[in-house]
This record gives sequence, C-alpha cells and structure tokens, in this order.
Amino acid sequence: MPELPEVETVKNTLRKQVKGKIIDTCDIYWDNIIAYPEVKEFKEKIKNQKITDIRRRGKWLMFELDDYFLLSHLRMEGKYFIRKNGDDLTKHEHVVFKFTDNTELRYHDTRKFGKMYLLDKSSAHLQKPLNELGLEPWDNSLTKDYLKQKLHKKPIKTELLDQSIIVGIGNIYVDEILFLSGINPTESADKLKDNDLNNIIKYTKQTLEKAIELGGTTVKSYTSSEGVHGRFQNELLVHTKEICPSCNTKIEKIKVGGRGTYYCPKCQKGR
Repeated sequence: MPELPEVETVKNTLRKQVKGKIIDTCDIYWDNIIAYPEVKEFKEKIKNQKITDIRRRGKWLMFELDDYFLLSHLRMEGKYFIRKNGDDLTKHEHVVFKFTDNTELRYHDTRKFGKMYLLDKSSAHLQKPLNELGLEPWDNSLTKDYLKQKLHKKPIKTELLDQSIIVGIGNIYVDEILFLSGINPTESADKLKDNDLNNIIKYTKQTLEKAIELGGTTVKSYTSSEGVHGRFQNELLVHTKEICPSCNTKIEKIKVGGRGTYYCPKCQKGR
C-alpha cells in the first residue's frame, strides 16, 4: 500500500502533469470508488473545475479545484495515468477525468479499493476523512508530550500505524523507524520513555525525508507513475531483510496487530 513518501511522489508527479487543466467531464465505471457525494452529484459538480494545485494530507491526495477538494486514497493498488482522449480504456481504469485540452487523467485500480471524496473547500477540513487525521510528521506540534497524550496501552507498532496520531506512516516505514529507534515493535506504547518518543519523532522525519528523496519504496502493488519508481527499497534496513545490518543477528518476522513485522531481537530488545 502506498504510504506517505509514495503519495508525496505521486503528488509531485501529477502536479507537473495536470496542474492548470480544466475538467470537462468525468466518466465513472465503478461507483464504489466514489465515497461522497453520490455519483451523479459528483459528476455534475466536478464539471468545468480547474485543477489549481495538488496537495497531500497523510496518505490522501488532495486535488485543489476552483470550488472543491477532490480527495483520493490509492489504498492497495491505485494509480493515475495520463492518456489522450480516445485512447482505448483498459480493464482496470475506473474513473476518467476528461480535460478540455483533449487529454485525460485515468484512475487505475486492479482491486477497486480506492476511494474519492469531493468536498467543498470551505468545510473540507471539518468533515471526514480529513477531520479524523492526526499530525503530519513535520508538524511543530508533534512532540513527546503530544505522543504521551495520544499513545495507548497497545504495541507501539500498532499505534504508529494509527492515522489519527501521526499520518502517513505505514507498515514498511514503521519497521524502519522502530529499528533506528532501538524499540521493540511489541513494546507497550504507554510505557515508552521520553528518549524513546523523541527518537520516534526524529527517525520518522529522517526516514520519510529520505524515502521522499528517493521516490518512495517500490513494491509489487505500487508504482507512482509511468517511468517513476521508488528507490528507497534499496535503503531498507530490516523490513523484508534476513540479517541485521548493525549486529549480524538474524532478523525475526512476527505478527503485530495482524501486520507482518520485521525486527532485530538484539538491537530492539523488549523491556
């Protein structure tokens, strides 16, 4: 599943491709992708809207239009492609935005898990899904005191995947962050010390910044766009690895909250 660095990469790629274009019409071939409003209303409202910018909030792409924010979550396998008007529609292209310049932006999703919302700009941040999101990793309000208030008696791995606490971190990056922080993924989040919390904040920023610089992490379900592939998979320290790069101990794989989790039992000893 695309995480913050991958979505940031998609955002930067799409901004170059579609910023300034005007949506003429929108064709929808799988209604369930449209979470809000109803499909008919969605198609009517989006007509003649200009894409003035593209932002990111957590794992959500935010297409800024004249009057609305078009929110798009790629979920497992969502992708966007630019096509010419009239190009053959492929099997998994489920939403097609047709621009006035005879190009199209097509949303491709093999598993059909992606979601889109079209929200009024004036109230978008007061509505789902935006009002449910936690802090961005670079928000100045992300401090050890904030984490103390938010973290519960659950494994720290589970808590860092909770998008209402810190947004954008997914399975791959949590493993990397906890390894760099020297924290066992099963450690109860409410028992962590100040130094642990400061390290989580520090290495969250450091890991995500490096991943963004390298275009994210390419896994079988994700590529950001044609010709753009993530290179951060070459920098992974523990996720999917067999030997710890620090102490040569065998990496262990366990389940934490149902998620496959990689960690070094020596470098990340539990308390």
